[in-house]
Amino acid sequence: MRRRPRASARPDRHGRHGRVDRSPVVRPPLPAIETRAEKFDLTVSTAVEFLRSAWPELREVRFDVAWMPAAADEDGIPRWAVFTEQKRIILFRLPIERLAHLHRNDDLHRRMMVESCVFRAAAEYLDRDPWDLGPDRFHF
Repeated sequence: MRRRPRASARPDRHGRHGRVDRSPVVRPPLPAIETRAEKFDLTVSTAVEFLRSAWPELREVRFDVAWMPAAADEDGIPRWAVFTEQKRIILFRLPIERLAHLHRNDDLHRRMMVESCVFRAAAEYLDRDPWDLGPDRFHF
């Protein structure tokens, strides 16, 4: 004896196979993974924007990011190189990131280390003290 399906056995919100309201097969695209290099570049660019807005002398200066310096100097491995005649500052990502002795290794302190290197390199270019570059920034 065959049973006949009841007409009200399946709610109206389901389709023929009981799965109309399922989520789509393809999910929305995930945000791009931020690598350490991307975070470093973003930190450098925001610090450079600040410095260029505060110091007109830095508006024509080209800030570049390189992996490593060609060689060590008498002080060890340099974190940046300043070429005043070329109006160019090169920041070396790996020495800045790996040779930093942070008391707390988190995103905030890594960002502060990168920003301090940008400020010190720009101060060397301008022949000033790094604290002079953003005097209003440090007065609370």
